[in-house]
Amino acid sequence: MSREARHDSVLRLALPRGAGWGKAVGAGVGSALCAVALLAASGYLITRAAEHPPILYLTLVMVGVRAFALGRAALRYVDRLAGHDASFRQLAVVRTEMYRRLSSVAPAGLGATGRGDLLTRLVTDTDRLQDLPIRVVGPLVSAGVVALVSVVAVALVSVPAAVVLLLALAAAALLGSVVTVAVARRSDERTAADRGRVADLVLDTVRALDVFAAHGALDERLAHIARLDRSVTAAVRRRGAVESLVGALGGLLGGAAVVGILAVGAPAVVSGALDGPLWALAVFVPLALFEVIGGAPLAVLTLRRVRAAADRVEAVVPTALPTGIVPEPSTPADPASLVVDGAVSVSVRDLSVRWPGASVDAVSGVSLDLLPGEVVVLEGPSGAGKSTLVDALVRFVDHRGSYAIDGVEARDMHPDAVRARIGLIEQDPFVFDQSVRQNLLFARDTATDEELLDVLDRVGLGPWVVGRGGLDAGVGERGVLVSGGQAHRLALARALLHAFPVLVLDEPTADIDPDLAEALLRDLVGAARRAGRTVVIVSHVPVPVDLVDRTLRMRDGRLVSA
Repeated sequence: MSREARHDSVLRLALPRGAGWGKAVGAGVGSALCAVALLAASGYLITRAAEHPPILYLTLVMVGVRAFALGRAALRYVDRLAGHDASFRQLAVVRTEMYRRLSSVAPAGLGATGRGDLLTRLVTDTDRLQDLPIRVVGPLVSAGVVALVSVVAVALVSVPAAVVLLLALAAAALLGSVVTVAVARRSDERTAADRGRVADLVLDTVRALDVFAAHGALDERLAHIARLDRSVTAAVRRRGAVESLVGALGGLLGGAAVVGILAVGAPAVVSGALDGPLWALAVFVPLALFEVIGGAPLAVLTLRRVRAAADRVEAVVPTALPTGIVPEPSTPADPASLVVDGAVSVSVRDLSVRWPGASVDAVSGVSLDLLPGEVVVLEGPSGAGKSTLVDALVRFVDHRGSYAIDGVEARDMHPDAVRARIGLIEQDPFVFDQSVRQNLLFARDTATDEELLDVLDRVGLGPWVVGRGGLDAGVGERGVLVSGGQAHRLALARALLHAFPVLVLDEPTADIDPDLAEALLRDLVGAARRAGRTVVIVSHVPVPVDLVDRTLRMRDGRLVSA
């Protein structure tokens, strides 16, 4: 899919539909027409009144001036109200769609996108899409319709004046668009990317503030962020200067149109071929018209900015999933398929995995069986493919070959049904900014406090929870109030509480004291054996041989002899 097609799909999604949006566009056009008609009618009324005609000759125009003044304000209100209402409603649709796509892409398809940059794309860049209907489509439609009607109206009075007006409009559109597009092409994408980098750096700095401070690198880090932020600020200021220049250019061309219409119409008025008040009407039209169409070049500039935002959003949550990502079905899993009673068996035959965007397989030709109650250690050097194999087992990434659970191919199962059977505890487990109780209830919301305290005792956190004041103790954002080992224990407690038939532990003792690591593994493996569960331990640390039924070793994406 081409780049234009990609961001156009996002732009189409951001554009409102329905009667509300149609009302906003119609009110915007009507308000702009009233603005031009108000000034033109005012010019005609002033010049006609100077001739001292009977008052009845002016009544209709006077009523028109009042009507245009009221209509301009009322329609402008309707335009703003209906337009923002439609835009905000559509923005909710956009956000929902973005998060739906994100749930399908994450975590395997996010690639190297940093957390801060991802947040910027899904919040700032997504919010910028609301500018499309309000600051792009609406102003361009209003400017086009009003310009056409104005040229036709002036032509009915004087064709030469209409030609002058048309040339001025063409010059304004050409010069304004050329300047704005030239500036936007250089700055929009870079500025948006720099904003994402600033967000990444700020988030990483806040999360590792103690590390930077301890190594004396905090000042240098903050200076780097400040330099990049100044670059973004300078780009925004340059853009603002260009917008001001374009506005001034529009006003200048509007004045030139007035002078031109005066020049071509004066001889006809002097000779009596052209009525003076009608000529004044034509002269006043550009004064209001160029104020209306002055937003068109800025709309083009905004369109470039919105397109850049759409590109960034589409890059992280694409319409079409990258090859290798497991698509999330549009319908939820059957609740019955999520209920697992007893152990399950896993059979893998000639399984290969290739990450999205990669040219070679990360895992190739792996075959293995996991039997109920079995404890298997998967070892190997970094980059051997262990984590990739684990991600395939929990259906974060797609695979080739055969992978069956109790004889049913994983591809034929809902991903949630697979994940109800294969539980993964990652090396860096996520801890929610909630109480200890709530962090555990995510695994099983029907668990009693006694069950929660029991599972905490099994992972060695019982005394710690009591010392913190009980299950209502908070753990802070991303577990900032607990150590790495305690966070890992909480994740292990969640897994035990959920009772996955197959439990995959990625470096389960990496952040745990060596003196407690063996005891924790024995408790975990013992509990799993008693329940008939299968445990796969991915570890660089030696596991006691009496706990293990088999050891598998990986190297270069393949299983080799242990």
